Amino acid sequence: MKKFLKRASLLILTLAILGVGTLLIAGPGIVEKGRNQVIEHSPYPVSVAAQTLHDSLLIGDWHADSLLWNRDLTERGTRGQVDIPRLIEGNVSIQVFTAVTKSPAGLNYDSNSAEAWDNITTLAMVQLWPFRTWDSIFERAVYQADRLHGFEAAAPGSLIVIKSLADLEEVLTRRAAGEAIVGGILGIEGSHPLEGDLANLQRLQDAGYRLISLQHFFDNALGGSLHGEANSGLTDFGRQVVTAVVERGLILDLAHSSQQVARDVLEMTDIPLIVSHTGTYGHCAVKRNFPDDLMQAIAATGGVIGIGYWQEVVCDNSPAGIAAAIKAAISIVGEDHVSLGSDFDGSVSTTFDTSELAALTHELLEQGVTEPQIRKVMGENMLRVLRERFAIIP
Repeated sequence: MKKFLKRASLLILTLAILGVGTLLIAGPGIVEKGRNQVIEHSPYPVSVAAQTLHDSLLIGDWHADSLLWNRDLTERGTRGQVDIPRLIEGNVSIQVFTAVTKSPAGLNYDSNSAEAWDNITTLAMVQLWPFRTWDSIFERAVYQADRLHGFEAAAPGSLIVIKSLADLEEVLTRRAAGEAIVGGILGIEGSHPLEGDLANLQRLQDAGYRLISLQHFFDNALGGSLHGEANSGLTDFGRQVVTAVVERGLILDLAHSSQQVARDVLEMTDIPLIVSHTGTYGHCAVKRNFPDDLMQAIAATGGVIGIGYWQEVVCDNSPAGIAAAIKAAISIVGEDHVSLGSDFDGSVSTTFDTSELAALTHELLEQGVTEPQIRKVMGENMLRVLRERFAIIP
């Protein structure tokens, strides 16, 4: 009997070890496949005229969360929505890679507690991120920045991490010369990685971050989230951060901020502001989208609104539906103030990945958006804001 119990215990221990090993190896991929789905579809129609136009476009996307997942972005993936090869296939020149560092359990668009269990803690552990990231939001941001720089080192002919105006112009020059290269920009999704210390803004900038959003899905030390509990405006610390972001030439993103935070920022700044990934309320009346008058005030700064590709912000996430959302945004804020903000790899389902962007160009033409307007929306408006802000960075 003792021998039997010993063997049974050994078998149970072995199965447990194998189970944990399987979870660590296969688990993250299974989770991502469920979170970042590309809905199965037949090939989308792309006319010769649309493909020709698409191939000539400067294309930029304000928001993708691809650094959150354990994929080698230098290789074409079989899951998720973005990697360097697929960006090149889609003719994307500039991609903002945003670092998600905290996400509350039970996440929703209405109300989230900052004290809820943090999903990213679990993800960091399961994906075997460095131990320092398990209990430090700041270190999670640094780690994701290190990952993008690692991809740059592994594929120097395909990716440049843009940290200055000179870097930006190098990407554009090399692409104009026919090189298949993408410029990556690091962004923070919510400023909680500052951990309440303004000095950490310099440390994040040193790590390569150039786009700063203030909140994500919960209220933080800077102020209220659009999906938090207080609906509050900027705190004193939040005002200090906004002032520092403006002075440093960084890009200020109001996505996920409360309406009052957005209005507070408008009152105290005179720079082009962005909402990196969203829809417009007049077209898709959901809480996730700011009211049209607030969007118009943001546009009036010279800023831009990045239209997302997922159902909850555009109310129809087909290529035709996203084109309709872009056309509506043009009518609400003007053709100089609309951009792309996919939210690819941000735990959203989409109807195409970044390699299939020509389908969106096709639908924009089909819906009567003019070629000059398409050029602005697909990248020229983004480039204008980047050049203005990066001109200040030393």
